[in-house]
Amino acid sequence: MNKLTRNIAIVAAVIVVILIALPMFINVNSFKPRIESELGSALGRKAQVGNLSLSILGGSVGAENISIADDPGFSTSPFLTAKSLKIGVELMPLIFSRQLHVTGITFNEPSINVLSNPRGAWNYQSLGRTAPKQESPSDNGARKPASSSSGGGLVGFSVAELKVTNGKLMIGKTNSSAKPLAMEKVNIDVRNFSAASQFPFTLSALLADNGKLKLDGTAGPLAPAGAPVEAALKLSDLNLAELGAEPSLGLGGVATLDGTLQSDGKNAKINGTLTLDKLKVSPKGTPAGKQVTVKFSTAYNIASRGGTLSQGDILVGKAVVRLTGRYESQADSTVLNLKLDGSGVPVDEIESILPAVGLTLPAGSGLKGGVLATSLMITGPTDKLIIAGPVRLENSILTGFDLGGKLSALSVLNGKVGSSKDTQIQSASLRAQVAPQGSNLNNIDLNVSSIGTISGSGTVSPSGALNFHMVANLSGAAGGVTQIAGLGRKGGGIPFMIEGTTSDPKFVPDVKGMASGAVEEALGGKSGVNTKSPTDTLRGLFKTKP
Repeated sequence: MNKLTRNIAIVAAVIVVILIALPMFINVNSFKPRIESELGSALGRKAQVGNLSLSILGGSVGAENISIADDPGFSTSPFLTAKSLKIGVELMPLIFSRQLHVTGITFNEPSINVLSNPRGAWNYQSLGRTAPKQESPSDNGARKPASSSSGGGLVGFSVAELKVTNGKLMIGKTNSSAKPLAMEKVNIDVRNFSAASQFPFTLSALLADNGKLKLDGTAGPLAPAGAPVEAALKLSDLNLAELGAEPSLGLGGVATLDGTLQSDGKNAKINGTLTLDKLKVSPKGTPAGKQVTVKFSTAYNIASRGGTLSQGDILVGKAVVRLTGRYESQADSTVLNLKLDGSGVPVDEIESILPAVGLTLPAGSGLKGGVLATSLMITGPTDKLIIAGPVRLENSILTGFDLGGKLSALSVLNGKVGSSKDTQIQSASLRAQVAPQGSNLNNIDLNVSSIGTISGSGTVSPSGALNFHMVANLSGAAGGVTQIAGLGRKGGGIPFMIEGTTSDPKFVPDVKGMASGAVEEALGGKSGVNTKSPTDTLRGLFKTKP
């Protein structure tokens, strides 16, 4: 080794030793009061930091056990706590002038609690505001109104890089028993942060059983009312059952979202496409057999916590129904006022998603062909929703269900109605009202070509129990049975009941209805139609011997 090389090596070694030894001579903890003061002043919150350390080679100051207080109007618990804080600094001013020039800030493993109150305000909105000045007496002794700064301490704050790594974010409501939305492994990267100008950012997080969230865009400048934001929004592998929604919704499935977010700090607009696999929206439901796609556009007012769904196109294959209306957060629930419209909807496309909304067909049966039309109002809080409106089905087949055979099994119709393994439906219409306490189906009008028309109304209990009072008006050769003595009801028709459950319906004679018709006929009399006594009539209906 020549002399020059040896000298260079010695100088390099000396520099390394100096860099390693410098932290021993610089009491970086002497900066702690200043760091706490400037951080607290910038945020408008009390800030506390633990032990400080200096890394000359890394060009940074480290701090342990960080805590930033919450807005006292929301919580007495910290708004943010972090395992450690790394502050990038300019070394020369620090070494020679003992001046702290910050180049970057990284929060490591922070826990952040975001809260909203019943008025729609959020605890993060007061970040950066200076505390209002107290009222002071005027010269004449009167109290002057307090003044406050709307700009806050963050206005003059800027940093080249601001990061959050491996954090946890909880989003909830004050004085609420509802489960907050939890985000894990939160990573935020902000470049060229300045409270007074726009800055780029990226945010990624895991939520609801390894669902992935990503925001990539720009935000700022900061203002008391909030910061404008424009970002691409992506969600993937989101388990709907883990979102903490009201259990009575029976929400389930896996969601993927590709959209955009725009906000001026007061109003937010989200557009995008939501893809749902194995969707379930009823506690009694089973996962849908087809993928559901929703193309949507919604505007949300942050203060009122309410919004408008201007577009909600729900697609299942080639089938499209449209959902529009308003929604609003109230206490621990969301109140809906929505309308679902669909016309000419192909039954083959939506048949596989009926179980997802809790609609159960008789065991072994299914719908094939035809079109569906509906106009339903969806109103009320999500845990007490009422769905009401007309439904009409045309030119469809109920496969695997012999309605003719079910009717022929009744004593009064024995042998009068033809049977088939399927039921051809020319048209079917009803008016439905579905609520947590059960469903009411009224104005039922079913037209089956091989049978005739069937009408009536009834209820379905939350457990699926049926209680329907129906009347059959038979056509063709079977039509004469409606003229059997004693069944001369107004408009004709043979009464029967449907009991059992939605998966196993039972068709039974409506004895009370038959007796009523027989007595009417015997006592009121349709001249020339019947001269039998009520007793003889009922014996004939059920083929009993005198």
